[in-house]
Amino acid sequence: MAAPAEPGAARGPGRFAGRMVRAALLRSDLYEEVEADRGATGQAFAVVVLAAVATGIGAIGNSGPMGILWHTLVDVAGWYAWAFATCEIGTRLLPTHETRADLGELLRTLGFASAPGVLRIGALLDEAAFAVFTVCTLWMLVAMVVAVRQALDYRSTPRALAVCAIGLPVYAVPQMLSVLVLGPWPL
Repeated sequence: MAAPAEPGAARGPGRFAGRMVRAALLRSDLYEEVEADRGATGQAFAVVVLAAVATGIGAIGNSGPMGILWHTLVDVAGWYAWAFATCEIGTRLLPTHETRADLGELLRTLGFASAPGVLRIGALLDEAAFAVFTVCTLWMLVAMVVAVRQALDYRSTPRALAVCAIGLPVYAVPQMLSVLVLGPWPL
């Protein structure tokens, strides 16, 4: 007889959706879980793609269907670059004695930190586009700080915030260019 599964150990789409919700709720245990789960890299990629597609759909009135592809390409490239930069900054520039991390761990945790971005689809409502986009972006940035704190095994949130602040241009510049060119609000 098989041993009972641990809470949250279900497989399939339900587990994936549950992980996204827990990531959006800023649950540090979720970030620890995906950090350790090498099999979650594909799920992290899927979160980034879902958030990017939601952004593209939210901006479709301004950018058309090609905006969905654009946001997806920019966000996937930005996710990888951000994870690489964060790994380098966190493990080489600002490590602690406990810091042990690799690129895969940062890819997984930062990928799941994109979960609030799926709500950017709400930017379809022209009157709410700016607010939806802004709130989701700030929410994602807070999730990224939690993700970095957990992935880099920091005990200090200010240290994780410092790592994010130093590497922020790697993530923010492509995002700002996309928003300036493609919306999600009509120009």
